[in-house]
Amino acid sequence: MRIWVAVIGAGLAIWANGAVAEPGIKRSAGAAAGLTLERVFASPDLNGDQPQALRLSPDGTLLTSVRPRADERNRFDLWATDTRTGASRMLVDSRKIGSGAELSEAEKMQRERDRSKTGKVGILDYDWSPDGRTILVPIDGELFVATLDGAVRKLEGTKGALNPVISPRGGQVSFVRDQNLWVRGADGGEARAITTGGGGTVHFGEAEFVAQEEMGRRTGYWWSPDDRLIAVERFDEAPVQVFTRASIGAAGTSIYQQRYPAAGAANVLVDLFISKPDGSGQVKVDLGPNRDIYLARVDWLPDGSALLVQRQSRDQRMLDMLRVDPATGKTTVMFTERAGEKSWVNLTDAYRALRDGSFIWRSERDGFGHLYRWKAGTWTQLTKGDWSVEQLVAIDEQTGRLFFTGNRDGVLERHLYALDLDRPEAITRLTEPGWWLTGATADATGTRFILSRSNPDQPKQTYLADASGKRLSWINENSLTGVHPYAPYVTAHRPTQFGTIKAKDGTTLHWQMITPVMEKGRRYPVFFQHYGGPHSQDVARDWPGTMPLRQYLVQQGWIFFQVDNRGSANRGKAFEDAIWHAMGSVEVDDQLAGAAYLKTLPFVDASRIATYGWSYGGYMTLKMLEAHPGVFAAGISGAPVTDWALYDTHYTERYMGDPTRDAAAYAASSALPDAAKVSDPLLLMHGMADDNVFLDNSTAFAARMQGANRPFEMMLYPGKAHGAARDIHPWTTMLEFLDRHVKAKGAK
Repeated sequence: MRIWVAVIGAGLAIWANGAVAEPGIKRSAGAAAGLTLERVFASPDLNGDQPQALRLSPDGTLLTSVRPRADERNRFDLWATDTRTGASRMLVDSRKIGSGAELSEAEKMQRERDRSKTGKVGILDYDWSPDGRTILVPIDGELFVATLDGAVRKLEGTKGALNPVISPRGGQVSFVRDQNLWVRGADGGEARAITTGGGGTVHFGEAEFVAQEEMGRRTGYWWSPDDRLIAVERFDEAPVQVFTRASIGAAGTSIYQQRYPAAGAANVLVDLFISKPDGSGQVKVDLGPNRDIYLARVDWLPDGSALLVQRQSRDQRMLDMLRVDPATGKTTVMFTERAGEKSWVNLTDAYRALRDGSFIWRSERDGFGHLYRWKAGTWTQLTKGDWSVEQLVAIDEQTGRLFFTGNRDGVLERHLYALDLDRPEAITRLTEPGWWLTGATADATGTRFILSRSNPDQPKQTYLADASGKRLSWINENSLTGVHPYAPYVTAHRPTQFGTIKAKDGTTLHWQMITPVMEKGRRYPVFFQHYGGPHSQDVARDWPGTMPLRQYLVQQGWIFFQVDNRGSANRGKAFEDAIWHAMGSVEVDDQLAGAAYLKTLPFVDASRIATYGWSYGGYMTLKMLEAHPGVFAAGISGAPVTDWALYDTHYTERYMGDPTRDAAAYAASSALPDAAKVSDPLLLMHGMADDNVFLDNSTAFAARMQGANRPFEMMLYPGKAHGAARDIHPWTTMLEFLDRHVKAKGAK
């Protein structure tokens, strides 16, 4: 459920005892320019040009990306950069080929699931042909083919295409439409449906709701490496409960009968088939007798000889790696990952099959996320220690060199590392200290890397590096000088400070803080932001997309503060498992410990600490106000889950169990029973078209408050979904609320 409300709740920072400021930005002389809220949300983006979807061409001579327009920060075009000369050019102008047509409901929902695409238009993705001569470009629900000279032609008969790709050998283009999988020749010919049973509650080639929202799986079909076969998922939503959801917009209300798998209720029925690209020769994969499972991951072996399927149990305490014979659909279990007591198995994308039949696999079996090598039933641990591997980036099988990202140098930093498979104990860090690596991709053999990094004084930079980590060239230096959008505000930029406090049980918690230029003897109000949910880390040596907004708050006289509580990510399994069947418990305690620490600081006004969160953070706001009235001067809760029985199966049951068997845990975690205990000023916010955290969550809480005659304020956003707070109005509303209830108390 990690909700990346990019302009709000992602990646915040925190500080504590013995705080040390980050190395300062190089500041020019002269008066500091002040930020305005209007400028924070205007174009161009103050974080600088941030290319996305970066990929190397098959021959490595071009690096392509989608980039925002200077005059329209949410519209993206396709660009190409020559890796030999550094020359960049727009390859496809989205305005010239885009029709602005209404997207299908399926694509709208997919974009909502993929937080990085919410609210954006133009070219958001693309696919290189294997020969490097053409690029498949989807835009506004239609497909185009671009050549390297900038020419673009439309692929007829592809309107409404979803999840389009070019097959691995380049001969075919495939996509989903009308709930079936379609294939057409890359050079011509009509598209043909290779499945025909899609319609109603049955879907082929798509990922079901929980796969998209919670499992990190965006597709439902997979080509074999030789173009010979396709594995296709079929799911049937018939068993899933129907919720009547009102999407309330400014011009009217639409009613949707949405099949939503609420915790404890039925999931979709999933099947997997393998067929030839024309749909013939279909065989059904044996996923076992238990239909109530999750299809977590599907991959082909590099030579196409077998299909690998990850089958996860409904309670997510067991994950089987299945090897599938594509000729018969028969399966064998290669290995099984099992959870420890009071825990669950996290899904991972850090795995790779090697040519010698061995397998690289990330596991948390020793308490931290580490890499193992499996071969013929024998496990060899490659990395170990009280730190975690994040991503498996590349393997050069010829030299035996493996590249991964992780936090071996401290939880606040993320780096690229390398090891030799024959001598895994010798790990080499390839990136500079003091940075947070936000992205790492490589060519097939790990000889060229695209690395993105940031720190609290430098927005995201992207560069091309070799296998030693040496920077070969900048892709986007994004220097805060010259015409950079943030350059006028650099002089006023305040450093981020870091520190630690202790939780009730003695666990170390990391925090982050940004303070205004402080006057001696004056005490300042605090904007205490939090997320607090699992699979998140907010305190890091990075420059999040919200940095300009934080700096604006600081310039308005706020101290900005954040702390990562138990239950969040990258601190080991025991740290994360603290919320097992107990959401809204230790997270609340740890955030309150942060508030208690703030009140010991001589420059903090203890009576003017405001707390804010969105999604899981909104839930946390309510639980915090309920648990300890008077700690905070006011609270803001955005799109909160107020009753976990209302949220989806895969996310909620992972942490809370089955509500039909663990009713007491669900009752204790709910924010509804204690709603009447909220006595501090509260602002409740929600998008009125939210299909993730339904509006019912906020209306149920509002009804409890009203029934208890408790005053509160509420702001609803017509037509807005879960990312409603990405606009200026929510922040205008929040700050006006805080001016009245917090700042108005006056400095002491």
